[in-house]
Amino acid sequence: MPAPALRERWTALRNLARATRREPVGAAAGMVCLLLVALAVFAGQLAPHAVDATSFPRLHAPSLEYPFGTDNLFRDMFSRIIVGSRISIGVGFGSVFIGTLIGTVLGMVGGYLGGWADLVIGRLLDVILGFPPLVAAIFFLTIFNTNRGYSLHSFLLVSLAIGLIIAPTTARIVRGAVLSIRTLQYIEAAEATGNSTLRIMWRHVLPNVVAPIIVIASVQIGNAILAEAALSFLGLGIGDDSHPSWGKMLQDTRGVWQAAWWTAVMPGMAISLAVLSFNVFGDALRDVLDPRLRQSS
Repeated sequence: MPAPALRERWTALRNLARATRREPVGAAAGMVCLLLVALAVFAGQLAPHAVDATSFPRLHAPSLEYPFGTDNLFRDMFSRIIVGSRISIGVGFGSVFIGTLIGTVLGMVGGYLGGWADLVIGRLLDVILGFPPLVAAIFFLTIFNTNRGYSLHSFLLVSLAIGLIIAPTTARIVRGAVLSIRTLQYIEAAEATGNSTLRIMWRHVLPNVVAPIIVIASVQIGNAILAEAALSFLGLGIGDDSHPSWGKMLQDTRGVWQAAWWTAVMPGMAISLAVLSFNVFGDALRDVLDPRLRQSS
């Protein structure tokens, strides 16, 4: 390996070690996030039983044979929680990608162009923020997602619904970052040399706002997972008997919570662990990459 590449790798490792010492809790949360992602990717290989198998005792309490117990439909909850991570975490990442993409475009256009473009985008964001986030997502899915169930179409619609409600926060943060660099000399130099507006935004503005974009995206993943669980619990998600999600598991067992506490606690713990881990990791990443976001968020 060439010496410059080796030095760069060594510097990156030292920076990572320094950040870990500064934010040990955030580093631990980041490890949990990686484990959750790996769990979702390899869920099919890790689940000990088929998720739709009904050959187990009904409402069996947690034991060595059934670590998370069984539900009211004779299914193994441990296997269903493992496989359910695919939808819950998949929709979380998908919706954050969509919301971050939309918010970044709107924030950059409004912040850089200003004038009527900034005014129109600002009013649009105000309209979206005027609705409670969950109500807005329910409204969107009620209109557009008429064929509910596990499919790519439903996955994209649910991700889009959640992405739309998290996009305004991203747009406002990106707009603030763009405004702070809009009048810097290298932007003025790029304009003076005849670069187009699109080229300046792509080559000069976007690279300088990547840090806050990454930070706000990491913070929003936990919120997106929680929103997906709420929508699935209300019957607007994409899970079914063969493709469970954590929110759908809560909906399926809500009638037996008092008789079998584990049917509510186990999916709830999975949701809480994922949301807490991504939120703590996002906060730590914000402190490391861009502490100024603490005041602007």
